[in-house]
Parts: sequence; C-alpha cells; structure tokens
Amino acid sequence: MGETKKVKTICGYCGTGCGLILEVKDNQITRVRGDKDAPVNQGQTCIKGALGYHYMHAEERLTEPHVRKGGKLVPTSWEEALSLVANKFHDIKTSFGSDALSIFACARATNETNFVTQKFARAVLGTNNIDGCNRT
Repeated sequence: MGETKKVKTICGYCGTGCGLILEVKDNQITRVRGDKDAPVNQGQTCIKGALGYHYMHAEERLTEPHVRKGGKLVPTSWEEALSLVANKFHDIKTSFGSDALSIFACARATNETNFVTQKFARAVLGTNNIDGCNRT
C-alpha cells in the first residue's frame, strides 16, 4: 500500500472557490477536508465539497459516449455521438423553432465556458432560453 499524500486544490462544485485538502492514497481520494489557510472558506466545506468525491472512482461512471440503439445504451465514438446531437438539435429547431431549445449552464464551469455556452445558445441555436444551477 502506498503512502497517503495531501493535495491542496480548489473545489469544483460551484463558483465560490473554496480551498480543499485531498488525502490521496494509491491514486484514490480517501478524504476531503477544508483548507484552513484558504481565505474563501477558512477550512469550512459544504456537503458537496466534503463528500462529493466518491463518483470519481465509481464503477458505474461512464468513461465513453453512449447512444441509445434498440432501446439500450451502447458505447459509441465521439463522432457518432456528436453527430447525433447536432442532427437532433437541427431537427427540433426545424420542426418547432428555436424557442423549443434551451441550454442549462453549469456553475462549476469557468466564466469563459459559460460565456461560450450562452454564445452557442444565442448564435447557433437561436434561443435565449438559458438557465443554470447557480441558484441552488
């Protein structure tokens, strides 16, 4: 068994920027605690920051794109998955208009990523229907 390492990082669950200390053993996160030296959270964490790391090593975690074929999700290439999504967006926009589409932005993303997301929604999809999880 390997030695436990302490890794300082920034929480990625929202835009607050809380400092965390990860305890990592054998390339697996074993514990998370707040960084007392971090000016934003001074060692405190919310439940997501403290306990939301288990998904990283979950057996059920998807590691490749999937599409539904014959009622079942099956692994596919990125090219096929992205083509399917682009075609579905096009079909919906053509059949029902731009306001039938919407984008859900992510508070965990950077400002730059959210800027590009809203630009995509407005310039490509032609919709102003944009929301995000920032309010939760």
